[in-house]
Order: sequence, then C-alpha cells, then structure tokens
Amino acid sequence: MPIERAAMQRIATGYERPPVIGALGSHSAIDIADGAAHEGFHTLILAQQGRERTYANYFRAQRDSSGKLVRGCIDETWTFPTFAESVAPSVQERLRQESVLLVPHRALSSYVPLEFIENELEVPILGSRNMLRIEERTERENYYTLLKAGGLPIPEAMPGPDAIDGLCIVKLPHAARRLERGFFTAASPEEFRIKSEQLIHDGTITAPDLATARIEKYVLGPVFNFNFFYSPLVPREDALELLGVDERRESSLDGLVRLPAAQQLEMSARHRIPEYTVVGHGTLTVRESLLEEVYRLGERFVEASRSRYAPGIIGPFCLQTCVDSAGQPTIFDVAVRIGGGTNIHLSLGHPYGNALWREPMSSGRRLAVEVKHALSEERLGELVT
Repeated sequence: MPIERAAMQRIATGYERPPVIGALGSHSAIDIADGAAHEGFHTLILAQQGRERTYANYFRAQRDSSGKLVRGCIDETWTFPTFAESVAPSVQERLRQESVLLVPHRALSSYVPLEFIENELEVPILGSRNMLRIEERTERENYYTLLKAGGLPIPEAMPGPDAIDGLCIVKLPHAARRLERGFFTAASPEEFRIKSEQLIHDGTITAPDLATARIEKYVLGPVFNFNFFYSPLVPREDALELLGVDERRESSLDGLVRLPAAQQLEMSARHRIPEYTVVGHGTLTVRESLLEEVYRLGERFVEASRSRYAPGIIGPFCLQTCVDSAGQPTIFDVAVRIGGGTNIHLSLGHPYGNALWREPMSSGRRLAVEVKHALSEERLGELVT
C-alpha cells in the first residue's frame, strides 16, 4: 500500500528535537548539506562503501568549542555496503529516532526501487514523493504525459525508426551503466540502423531497450536547465522562484565537439558516435527577454502538477530545455526534485536566487530556509510527503 502522506506528516511534526537534513551520498548531496548547515541544521549523509570519504572525510563538519561550524558541512555519515541497504527497516527506525527529513534526488530514485520509496520508505520526505515515478520515460504516466496535459512544449515524438525524416535523438538507458544515457542521434532510418547495430555490438545499448526507446525530433539549440523552487507556505503569486540555470557537461560528447572535423573523421566508427554520460555542470544565465516565457513554463508546470499529482510539486524542481533560434524553449526532461546541476551554486548561490533574496541563495540553502519558515509557523507538515 502507498505510504499515506498524513502518516509522514505526523512523524515529522512529532519530532521532539530539531530536524536533521539527510540525503543519499551522491548527486546533489553537498549542495543539500551546505545549504542546511548554513541555516543551522545538522546534516546526515547515507553513503555507499567506497564512496563515503567525500562526505565522512573531505566535507566533514568541524565545529569549535561553542558548536559554531568552522569547516565542512556534513555532521554525520552512515556507510552501507549498498545504497539500497541505507533505507532498510532498521535504518528507517534509526532515521526517525534522529529526527531526519530526507531530501530526494535522482540517486535516491535510481538506487532505491521506486516501489520501495512509494510503499515502504517510512521516513518523511521533503518534496513530492508521489511524483518521482514520472521521471521514468518507460512509465505509461511520465513527465511527457504531464507536460502534454499542461500544454507545455515538448519535442515531437516519432512513432518508430521508419518515420525518421530529419535529425532525431533516440533516448534509452546505457546497457551497463543503467543510470546513464545510451542516447544517439539519427537523421534517417538507415542511419538509425547503422548506429544502433554498432552500439549494440559495442555493448553501449541493448536490443530490448532499443525496442522501447523514445525517438523524438532533435531541437537545435543550447541547453538551459532551469532550477525552480515552489513554496506552498506563501501566497500563490509569490510561490514560484527561478533560482538559477545550469548546463550539462557530457562525455564523450563534449570531448568530441572540441576536436576539428578532420580529427573526428580519423577516429574509429565506434568513437565517432558520442556518449551522453553526464560528468559535470556549468552555470548559465539566459537572455533577459526570455525570462517571461521561462516563468510561464514554470507556472504552467506547477498548475499541471497540482491538478494531476496532488498536492503537486513541493520545493525544488528543474525544467530541462533547448532554446531554438526564435527564443522558444522546448522541455525535453524534468526533475521533480533538486536538480543535478545545483552543486555549481553551493555557497555562492544562484544568480537569480541571489537577486531575489538579496544574499547568496543556492537550491540547498533555499530548501533549508523553507524548512525554517515552516518550523517557525508550525507548518512543517506542508513540506513533507
């Protein structure tokens, strides 16, 4: 049975000590912990063995005799053989005893089965637990469904490879690294066949994944990932904030585009087909005349989420777009939680968030500010699911 929101609200509002902000040790955990520490919260990271030193050592919080934080931002790191074991029933009991509020990010919904998050993870989540599933493109109800229902612009989908009549992108998971992309482009059915056969031979993709891949028209333009925040604690007209914008650094795509065409052609056929593995992010701003449309997209997404997935989006979310030469954004991906590129703004804040709040405001800090606001008004239950 799905976990009832009311049960999580009772747990969160019944905590007898100040809440601890927790997250899995991956993705945007440092941003989450940095923001929480800045606002005076203790922080907890659930790490996987072999990846724990980032949190337990290099970003470990150090405090002076008065308790003031003087270095780092992570107070505790619990280490487990696998991420899935970090949410075992006995660990959940311990998390509740420690008054933990868990912040979801992509690693949580990737390393822990969605069915477990929805039905068995009895720890209050800061954000929209019931929306995490729509990030899976293979689900019948996914973010494309929501975007279409809200009248938001999405790339045109192709019914199959034989319908390809111009540059398209084929979206499917990597064969070995299931959390990464096995994407490729094709401008014709023949190019689709040649590239897919090469990628299957190389072990980059699998035939079963290819059979269910989404093929869509390629939108030619730069990528802008818009990092928003939605607050249920303030009047509706003030609730949506654009904090900042990031872009991905993808390997081997970004390495290939740095090479002259002649050198690209000298490479083997295998290496001429780029991979789209995200290895980092950069910060961006957007032309100011486009901001009205960006906010319109955010508002329409909020309304669509509220009507289809009550109570709707809570806290941070990200609309990933390509902007064409006419300045029109097309949404090609959605994160219904803190985005993967927010670490670029930790401590320094996001450009637009800083302008709004008049001080450095990262996504992680904005979430912690929201928790403080909720605690001051005894409204924490409105933030958890």
